[in-house]
Amino acid sequence: MNYLLRDEETERLCFRPLNKEDFNAWLPFFEEKEILVYFGIDTNETQHTLCENWFEKVFHRYENNLGGMNAIILKETGALIGQCGLLIQTVQGKERLEVGYSLLPEFRGFGYGSEAAIKCKEFAFDNNIASALMSMIHVDNKASEKVALKNGMSLETIIDYEGMMAKIYTIEKG
Repeated sequence: MNYLLRDEETERLCFRPLNKEDFNAWLPFFEEKEILVYFGIDTNETQHTLCENWFEKVFHRYENNLGGMNAIILKETGALIGQCGLLIQTVQGKERLEVGYSLLPEFRGFGYGSEAAIKCKEFAFDNNIASALMSMIHVDNKASEKVALKNGMSLETIIDYEGMMAKIYTIEKG
């Protein structure tokens, strides 16, 4: 199944698969160590190593049909501003489809995360990829919680996910 939003758009954003040429543009994501905790990322690694690990995971997902993060491109400038996508996750022994999203620091707070997440939800439901979606969010990540709520999701539960306390927000196809 194709989980990637190829050639999809919103009012302000375009979606495409991430590519190796996006590496340097994505490096600033790893500058704010306090944010990385929300993703369960080891902050003792170098910024370059963290970015390499991120890209390896994205490309592994692509190659193994496990969903993946799309590059989010701002139409106005053509700049890479974040990543958002549909990810197959195993949560408490059950395979589920997640709407995942991450923005570069300078693009947070403008509604891009919500706009991208809503597009991913609509893509999944319109193409009958899933009848329900979730977003797994670190318990202290208030900004991501706001995105999930704007995406029409409701809090399902709080779990320990691989040593990280996380809130599971969900939505079912209407």
